[in-house]
Amino acid sequence: MALKCGIVGLPNVGKSTLFNALTNAKALAANYPFATKEPNLGVITVPDDRLKRLADIVEPQRILPTTVDILDIAGLIKGASKGEGLGNQFLANIREVDAIVHVVRCFVDDNVIHVDGNVDPVRDKDVIDTELIFKDLETVEKRLDKLSKLAKSGVPADKINFEFVKRLNAHLETGAPARAFEVTEQNIELYKDLYLLTSKPILYVCNVDENSAKEGNEFSKKLTEQVKNENAEVILISASIESEIIQLEEDEEKMMFLEEMNLTEPGVNRLIRSCYKLLNLITYFTAGEKEVRAWTVKSGSTAPQAAGVIHTDFEKGFIRAEVIKYEEYIKFGSEAAVKEAGKLGVEGKEYIVKDGDVMHFRFNV
Repeated sequence: MALKCGIVGLPNVGKSTLFNALTNAKALAANYPFATKEPNLGVITVPDDRLKRLADIVEPQRILPTTVDILDIAGLIKGASKGEGLGNQFLANIREVDAIVHVVRCFVDDNVIHVDGNVDPVRDKDVIDTELIFKDLETVEKRLDKLSKLAKSGVPADKINFEFVKRLNAHLETGAPARAFEVTEQNIELYKDLYLLTSKPILYVCNVDENSAKEGNEFSKKLTEQVKNENAEVILISASIESEIIQLEEDEEKMMFLEEMNLTEPGVNRLIRSCYKLLNLITYFTAGEKEVRAWTVKSGSTAPQAAGVIHTDFEKGFIRAEVIKYEEYIKFGSEAAVKEAGKLGVEGKEYIVKDGDVMHFRFNV
């Protein structure tokens, strides 16, 4: 799938350090503003213990996890909506992503410059929000101008659209993001057509010091309180810890290091899973002697759509899907045992794929 998350934030908050930890892509991470000018695109593997457990049963020739694309975008500063700093480039890059990972600095380090002189995660968040909202207001006001002329024609639909965008404009003027605006089924297509930056789902990442990686600190708590009404997830990560973990080659070394830090897994694992969830994605599996593989589909996808992810011919010639629930596969220990127990489902074109389904498609082309 072409869906991707974009990492955003002020300069020097740890975006590129986290990107390196996520991808091992070695993007430039430096102690000065705008170290990242061109966006760095990385492909990250989604951690999923279910894939390994299926592979332990099937013993395939290869194991293929699913992935997510992630974009490290240049740091934004106040005035970006008017072209300050790398503003125009930054905003154009955000428009291209499907979800936003907003990294906020929640640590004090006199050796790492802060563009505004001191650490204040709520203020920093507001800087980003304000610039994105200003850009959205430009978009909405242009559409409002067109709709106001159409509304005078007397066509009911035009008047309804005008009133909707007028309410949306008023909402944005309060400083609230578009994702907090209530949209009805009647207006959903018009809303989507606006492609508003603040309509994108968002995940806040508090980049904390090493000692705060598990419980957080006063900065992360302030940010969490600030965004509690946004319907957004907040996670804690110490970019400095993650940068140390990726230097370790052996899994045993990594686990020992995590135990010393009183952590159970790398923070990037949680971040990747949160990105996956943010994009409204689920995983289904195929399992055979050649490979056990995880596949990505949008939540709510039908069986033919899931088949199409493997090959378009599978969707065009779809006949049926043979489905085993992951839990049943693990419980019975093999596909043959599942069949014998009568737990293999045969599903048609209307079947909605569930996260964790183990599927086999029958098709004819």
